[in-house]
Amino acid sequence: MLIKREITQELKQTAAEYPVVTILGPRQSGKTTLARTTFPAKPWVSLEDPDVRMAAEADPRGFFSQFPDGAILDEVQRVPQVLSYLQGIVDRRPGKGCFILTGSHQPRLHEAVSQSLAGRTAVLTLWPFSFGALRRHGAVIEPFELITRGCYPRVYQERLDPRRFYDDYLQTYVECDVRALLGVRDLSAFQRFLVLLAGRIGQVVNRASLTSDVGVSAPTLR
Repeated sequence: MLIKREITQELKQTAAEYPVVTILGPRQSGKTTLARTTFPAKPWVSLEDPDVRMAAEADPRGFFSQFPDGAILDEVQRVPQVLSYLQGIVDRRPGKGCFILTGSHQPRLHEAVSQSLAGRTAVLTLWPFSFGALRRHGAVIEPFELITRGCYPRVYQERLDPRRFYDDYLQTYVECDVRALLGVRDLSAFQRFLVLLAGRIGQVVNRASLTSDVGVSAPTLR
């Protein structure tokens, strides 16, 4: 079941106005699928691939020479330095919607986009499915089912077991990406922190209580 994203029309419109469109969002929110289904004729390359990433880092000009008419560059947060080269390319080759970039929310990527591509890119944010999108495609959205299934596209499109999906998501995104971003050293305390936050959904944050329960200092908790 491929559910059409509500942002699709906006993506097409911005691609008709800017030489570059950057799609940001959390992992597994459907950025790659959105870009590839909206622009099926564009070459697609993932910078998650170690070989591709090494080539882009070692020879950015040679890397971009493969795509004279533009491309979809996936996971650009892995090589944010290539955006400086992309700036020169779109300045020399005027055109609209040449490059579609996707990337996960990370401060380094935001900084690289704002510095290198200011005025040259539109920035869109893609979140998981909205309730409206699920309703239009006949998905069950009873409150208690939503609590356990959430709204991430793969859970619905591939009929995945939500428990297994979120266990994997926690390990690959939160425990790896977020942990590295924050410089977390004590993984067990970080996991305990996440569990305690989940149990306090809907409450006012009480840092003193969390500090005591997690077993870390107030500055670490902040």
